[in-house]
Parts: sequence; C-alpha cells; structure tokens
Amino acid sequence: MQPKIRALVFDMDGLLFDSEKVVQKSWYIAGERLGYPNVGDHIYHTLGFNVVRRSRYFRETFGEEFPVETFNQMTRKIFYELKETEGVPKKPGVDELLSYAKEEGYLLAVATSSGEAYSRTLLKEGGIWDYFDAAVFGDMVTHAKPDPEIYLKACGKLGVKPSEAAALEDSPNGIRSAYAAGMYPIVIPDLVRPDEEIKSLSTWQCESLFDVISILKEK
Repeated sequence: MQPKIRALVFDMDGLLFDSEKVVQKSWYIAGERLGYPNVGDHIYHTLGFNVVRRSRYFRETFGEEFPVETFNQMTRKIFYELKETEGVPKKPGVDELLSYAKEEGYLLAVATSSGEAYSRTLLKEGGIWDYFDAAVFGDMVTHAKPDPEIYLKACGKLGVKPSEAAALEDSPNGIRSAYAAGMYPIVIPDLVRPDEEIKSLSTWQCESLFDVISILKEK
C-alpha cells in the first residue's frame, strides 16, 4: 500500500545546496591555522549535527583544549569569504522539485541543523525561501539530529502527522532523525553514501532530487 504523503520536509546543507563541501574547505583552512590540519576529515562524522552537538564532538575527539569558539568564528568567516568568491550552488533538481511539489499542493518545510540567520540568507539568496510554508532551524531545537525533535517540530508547524510527511535527507543522522519521527525518509546522498543501516531506514533511495519528482508522480 502506497503511503499518503501530504508534506515534504527538506534538510538544507548537502540536500538543497552543495554547501557541505564549502563547509569542509573552511574547516581545513581554519584547522591549518589553529594547528589541527586534518579537522576537515571529521565532517563525515558530524553531518546533521547542530553547533552545540558539533562542538561537543570536537572536544570529545581533540580534547577539552580544542578552541571551539575560535574555530567556529573562524570557519564562519572563511565560509562567507568562500561563498562570496566561489558561490554555494543549489543541488541539481532543487527548483524543479520545489516547483512541482508546490503546484501539486504539497506542504513544504525546511528542517536544518544550521542556524536561522545563515539558513534564511542562503535560502533567500538561492531564490527558494518563498516555496516553504514552515522552517525549523538548528538553534530552535534542544536535541540535534539524530534525535527526531526537529522533524516533529516541522510536522507540527505544517499541521500534519509525521506519517503524512516525507523527509528528504543526505546525511545518516538526518535519516535516523526522520525515521525516529515516524516519517517516510528519502535519502539523496552527498558526502556520505548510505550503508546498510541507512538503506534499511529509508523508504526510498535516490541519486538526485529529480528522482523524487518521479516518485511523487507515481503516487
């Protein structure tokens, strides 16, 4: 029996925007300056974390002496410099999927671990902010992905049950979060390919957002 989906809830970084690679580059640059040359490698372990959970990961991995606040400020500055010089492109199929979903009457939301100011700016500059009926940002939740809090809040804002919503995610922690919320997870990989666990938690596996349009058309 095909699920009845009324809403689509989108992750942002690595899903709507090809931003994870820019973030990783900023980590490498900042890490070099601070004496942690390989810190960019650790992005694979922190995808879907908000700033609080990510800061805890750094201290657990590198020790309590890791300069978290300095690193966060430095990477933020470097990211925006890279954004201005190199840009942060949208992922293939973003405009097409959002346009199709809106035309078909789906409710749309963003559920991103990134902060509100950064996220709003990226979504508005990308020309897609107005597609969304609701948004939940990383600084609006207590528990980061893989906890289901952010997705439960997004469904609540849309006025739908989790069982009526699909979550589009690129990261393992995002898929775990959506599954725990009781939604239909759709994985579209970015930096990390899904392992057997993530495949088992995903209702659908896609290679691009264009594939999601095909899934919706079959429903």
